[in-house]
Amino acid sequence: MSLVKLTIKGISYSQTQNGAYALILNEVDGERKLPIVIGAFEAQSIAIALEREIKPPRPLTHDLFKNFADRFDIVVKQVIIHKLVDGVFYSSIICERDKIEEIIDARTSDAIALALRFNAPIFTYKNILEKAGIYLKSNPLEAQNPSKDLGGILSTPETFGKEESNKSEGTYSKQSLSELMELLDGAVQDEDYEKAAKIRDEISKRES
Repeated sequence: MSLVKLTIKGISYSQTQNGAYALILNEVDGERKLPIVIGAFEAQSIAIALEREIKPPRPLTHDLFKNFADRFDIVVKQVIIHKLVDGVFYSSIICERDKIEEIIDARTSDAIALALRFNAPIFTYKNILEKAGIYLKSNPLEAQNPSKDLGGILSTPETFGKEESNKSEGTYSKQSLSELMELLDGAVQDEDYEKAAKIRDEISKRES
């Protein structure tokens, strides 16, 4: 299967899901975005790695892993988001030591936090991007500094849009596929990334 390289566009805070953030990955040489919901700790770790100028007084968990790997000459060569099941992304970390390559299973948020620290590229398979990628409006100025504001662990001005009740997922399950496609188009136009991701996951479940 063909691999597609991804870059980090930014991190957005969820107004409807306490403690949750959306990591927005951008297709290189393309317009599709891949929103992935992550936790607050992982969002903070990724944001700090993006900023680079901010150094925590003590190593974060991902910094500790990097120090450990450096000590034993382990190199992270790349990260691959290789599977999507029921809205959950699965990733692999491709490592190398003494010219021997190993593949380690990892949560996508952890894998990306480590990829940043090792300056390793991030990939996904073309079929995953076709299934889960969405088209969002992009602003070139935003992409230049994806970790502009770390005060609230926000790395772009692209925060989640309209509030949505906790019953939204149940509502989506009652919609027809054509209705979901219309809702997805509307969410994308409103730049409501969280809503778009949830609708996309519902569509993916039905198409799988």
